Amino acid sequence: MVDPDIVLAKLDILERCLRRIADARARREEMAPIDADDIIALNLQRAIQAAIGLAAHVVAEEGYGIPDSTAALFTLLNQEGVIDRDLAERLRKMGGFRNIALYEYRKVDPAIVEAMVTKRLEDLCALGKRVVEVFKLRDGRA
Repeated sequence: MVDPDIVLAKLDILERCLRRIADARARREEMAPIDADDIIALNLQRAIQAAIGLAAHVVAEEGYGIPDSTAALFTLLNQEGVIDRDLAERLRKMGGFRNIALYEYRKVDPAIVEAMVTKRLEDLCALGKRVVEVFKLRDGRA
């Protein structure tokens, strides 16, 4: 059974990161470009990591299987009806971006970061909303 306190902690991290991204974007003109880019990229990584942590918690606690990758977490959530296939695919891609950004497998393209920030942040929120809805969590309690 999912632990409401863990779910809320992950959602708090996610919300804090999204606020930091919005703040950095709003104040971009006041900041050195590299500082704004770093704040945005770091908080995007953290937000994605919070979503991965949330997915891992649900998969483990509900016994959905043993994922062999980060991407598999979202596949399992889809197979169990927690999220739809399209959201699972978008979250898998975000997890891949996080790996690239975190481990510097290749240089992160600023255009990709901007596209994710302007078009994909709602996917992270959608995951949280679905977990709260599916497991009937309110104010951190089942």
